Amino acid sequence: MTTRIRSVFALVAVAGLALAGCSSDATDTADEVAAGESSEETAAIVDNATVAALTGETIEAGSLARPSLSAKIDNHPSARPQVGIDEADIVFEELVEGGLTRYLVVWHSVLPAEIGPVRSVRPMDPEIVSPFGGVFAYSGGQVRFIQAMQEAPVYNAIHGQPDTEATFYRTSAKVAPHNVLVKAPELIAEHLDLAAPQKMFDYADSVDQTTAVLTGDPFASVNTRFSGFSSPTWEWDGTLGMFLRYQTNGAADSASSGTQLFANNVVILQVGIDVIEDIPTTRLVNQGKGWIATGGSIVEISWSKATAESPIVLTTADGQAVLLSQGNTWIELVPNENSDVDAGVVTIK
Repeated sequence: MTTRIRSVFALVAVAGLALAGCSSDATDTADEVAAGESSEETAAIVDNATVAALTGETIEAGSLARPSLSAKIDNHPSARPQVGIDEADIVFEELVEGGLTRYLVVWHSVLPAEIGPVRSVRPMDPEIVSPFGGVFAYSGGQVRFIQAMQEAPVYNAIHGQPDTEATFYRTSAKVAPHNVLVKAPELIAEHLDLAAPQKMFDYADSVDQTTAVLTGDPFASVNTRFSGFSSPTWEWDGTLGMFLRYQTNGAADSASSGTQLFANNVVILQVGIDVIEDIPTTRLVNQGKGWIATGGSIVEISWSKATAESPIVLTTADGQAVLLSQGNTWIELVPNENSDVDAGVVTIK
């Protein structure tokens, strides 16, 4: 990013404050929060882009001048079905404690009325969210993780703080701590002074011009095994022209709207994961191998990320930029063989 968006929060000591659970979700009952101060609103930033930064789709100039909204979204069984995840531009799936996964979800093209449930921040999240800028919503976390997040070029919107009283709430439809929802349009309306996100990936003009379709192999499904507890599958639906997501148990994975989760692009990255004080920590400022699935075809690729604020760069075997299909993208951060956890398994059929 050319400019660094200010982080407006400063940590304060709070007597008797319960720490956010960094053990498995089964025992995570409270999220630690950080106190902060709100900023004055300024005039909205004008953006004359005619291509959506996070989907590659053609848009009316200035129609997406607003900042992106990112959030840490729960993937515990008690959190499903998640709210608004079917309208996201980009979804990252990452390994957390207990072999479970959580999502870091980014919305820009569409702002659902509500999103969630949001959960606590993890150590790899600054490296994931920094390139997007904008607002990052979460429910708290360990002090060291919040401090790292507050150093990232995003506005930290944290549940339980004065500046989120009107935009975060607990729904009675789910049990705590899996029930914190965010009023997305209202939250973004408070931060229109922040810039729109930069482009993350390169996109082809049509599906038949994507890298996977031109150079890859047709396939029916791909299973990404993060652990013995998390093993989602993506299946190609030629009629719909998209990949459909299925849970570890084979059930259709759907949002609260009833829409089965889908992707125009499935990006699978083999990543190093260190376990630090029992917390799986993805090392995304790194490089490695992976796969891109688009249009019913899949191809091996290389990936790299130079700094926390740099986008992920996807390249082919001969060093050319990977071209994705226009539309939404899911990114699976699967542990590689050098990780402190068991290596993930990617099964393509």
